[in-house]
Order: sequence, then structure tokens, then C-alpha cells
Amino acid sequence: MGVQQGIWFPQWAAVLTVAPLTFSQRQAYRRAIIAYLAFCKKSRQRVTVVSARDFIAEQEAGRRLNAGQLAIWKAGLNWFFNAAKSAVPPAGKVSAQPCAKGKEPPLAADDLGGPAWERKLIQELRSRHYEWRTEQAYRAWARRFALWLAGRGVEVEAVNENQVRDFLTELATHQRAAAATQRQALNAIVFLVREALGKVLDDFGSYTRSKKTKRLPEVLSREECRRLLEALEGTMRLMAMLMYGSGVRLMELLRLRVKDVDVDRRQLIVRAGKGGKDRVTVLPESLVEPLLAHRERLQGLHAQDRVRDWPGVWLPEGLERKYPHAGKSWEWQWFFPSRQQMKDPRSGLLRRHHVLDATFQQAVRQATLRAKLNKRVTPHTLRHSFATHLMESGADIRTVQDLLGHKDVTTTQIYTHVMQKPGLGVRSPLDG
Repeated sequence: MGVQQGIWFPQWAAVLTVAPLTFSQRQAYRRAIIAYLAFCKKSRQRVTVVSARDFIAEQEAGRRLNAGQLAIWKAGLNWFFNAAKSAVPPAGKVSAQPCAKGKEPPLAADDLGGPAWERKLIQELRSRHYEWRTEQAYRAWARRFALWLAGRGVEVEAVNENQVRDFLTELATHQRAAAATQRQALNAIVFLVREALGKVLDDFGSYTRSKKTKRLPEVLSREECRRLLEALEGTMRLMAMLMYGSGVRLMELLRLRVKDVDVDRRQLIVRAGKGGKDRVTVLPESLVEPLLAHRERLQGLHAQDRVRDWPGVWLPEGLERKYPHAGKSWEWQWFFPSRQQMKDPRSGLLRRHHVLDATFQQAVRQATLRAKLNKRVTPHTLRHSFATHLMESGADIRTVQDLLGHKDVTTTQIYTHVMQKPGLGVRSPLDG
């Protein structure tokens, strides 16, 4: 690898996780690599040995690190480039790299995986029509598991329940993974071994489980919600107002179609929400006029797309086969479309997609800074605030459960712990 040759190593974090290093070394290497990649982005340099030397020189000149820390960061960058060199796929094989920020996802027809086990996994996932995001998550965990096995001299095809149990235990004990993370890893690995490789796994339920923690949701006050919404503008503001006013999840908001926003009946219809369920939630009265104006602008955009003869929007596969031209019809258009065309990772078609989740998340982060809020705010915070403010206003918990789409009322009950006046309106004795 030449000193000016750029590298592409998006899976470095997963490789570092299973590298034969101590916990403190992994943490130090991770900080060094993240700081270096941020340096490359800020200075608009490629990831090369030359830019790494410039980064180290800047650290030395700024005296931000002592001699010991600087030596560890140099070792971390050396590990990064050496690991990247060994991670390059053999010539003639398709790289199974995940989509990175600013990069187009690989076309599904060409992205069939590298090793035989990965090709089997992809084939099984696609034959069962799994979502694209699910495929990405399962493949990422399978690669991470394969790297962990390789460090112990075990082939993926020869895996047994002992290795699965040890990997899940290490996630909980050494890597301190959350319970949800460990559960996702379990689902992905079991699918790989049982469904893709066709192996029978005996009971491995004795692995160490991550500790489940009950965390309270971050909730904004009504005044903080007002300040946050005022710090947004345009379509981003309308999206945030609709999310706070209806309590939908982020992807439910982004995947709204024109036909799902029933302004006349003041209803928002969520299609195929979490768990594949449809539900109806409230549409705020105060958003009727803004939503009508937004829909009118969309009609002009849709007319332009039809004049340009652009492909229709994405539809579920069964619907698209039955009604090939439905994606061009008005009622199926995204309610919050992107400004330009994007490549469909499955078909390769350039078509109009909905607003990306990262775009909306970034807009909310910037608005939080402008509003000078002293809380960590994400789009999901608006959903938490919707539920909490409804219950503070006296709404029945079962009604809130239906609006949020919770399967179990115990999930909704968490908002009783963050209400402004929980229980019977208990006051602090200091206020008495």
C-alpha cells in the first residue's frame, strides 16, 4: 500500500472489536482513529498514510497529547492501516461493504457477498423478502462473528453452539453491549447458522445475558418544544411539528404517502409500522393549512417528474408486480420526498426517494443548538414529548397506547415516570 494510496475500510470498528488487544488499547485506538477520520473530513483529505502523518504532526504541534498518549495514537493508526491492508478482498470478488455516509449503497444484483457463507446468507434473506435494513444489519453481525471466529481459528461453516454462546457472552461481559444489541446479534447469528448454513443448534441458552436497564425517555417541556420548532424552517419544521403532533416514529414519518395523510378526517394512517401493523393516529388541527399547502407544492413536483418520465416511487414488491404503473400515480407519492433522485439499491433505478433519516436527524440537532436546549434531543424525543404531554393533559393511557402503536401497555407506562405531576400531583415538602 503506497503512502498516497487511499483506503476504504468502513468495517474498522467491527475488526477492532475482535482484535487481540486489551480493553484499554481498543479504547485508545478507537479514539485515535475517530479523531483522524474527523481530521480527514475537516481538511478534505483522503484516508492515506500521508494524511495520517499530517494528523500526527498537527497533534505534536498543538501539544494536545503527552508523549505516552501520542505513542498510543501512532500505534492505533498503524493498526488501522495494517488491518485495512489485510481486509482488502481478493481480486475478482465483490466487496460486501456496508453503505457509508455519502456513498451509494451497492447494487443488490451485484452485491452477492464474498465468502460462500455470506452468499448463502444473502440468498436466504432475499428469498424471504427481508427488508433492506434488516439485510444490512444481519450481514454486519455475520461479518463481525466471522472475524471473531477467524481469531480463534474456526471456519464459519464449522461453527457450533459453543462458539455462538461464547460470542454472545463476550458481547455482554467484555464489550458491555446493551441487551437490545445482544438480542439483535443473537437473531442475526441464529439466522446465519440455522437458515443459511442449515446447521442444527443445540441449546445454548446458558450464555451470559446483558443486563437490562430501565431508562427514562428524554422529554421536552411545552416551552422547549416551541423553541425547538421555531428554530426549524421549511419542510423540516413541518416534519417536526407533525411528529410532535401525532407521535409517529421517525421511519413512519418518512414513509408517509400522499394517501396516508387524511386532512379531511384529521387522521394520519401509519402503514406497516413496527411489527408490520397499520394504525391510525391524530392529525393536529393547527397543521391542516400547512399540510394542504405542502401537498399543493408536491403536485407541482409530481407533474415535473411525469414530464421528465422518471420512474415511479418504490412500492412493496408484490404490489409493484401486480400494478406496475402504480408508483407513478399521485396517491402513492412520498409525502416528504427528497430533492433529487437516488439509486434504488435493489433495482438500480434512479427514482425519487423520501427524505433520508440522517437529513432530518441533522436538522433537529442543529435546531437544538440554535434553540439553546440543555438536553440531548433526537427526532424520537418529539414522540416521547407527544405521549408525555397527552398524559399530563389527562388522556387515558390506553388511548395513548393505541396512538403510539405499543403492543403492551407496560411500554406506555414509562411515560408516567416523566410526567410533570406524576401520581396524584405530589408536591415536594420543600415547596410546602
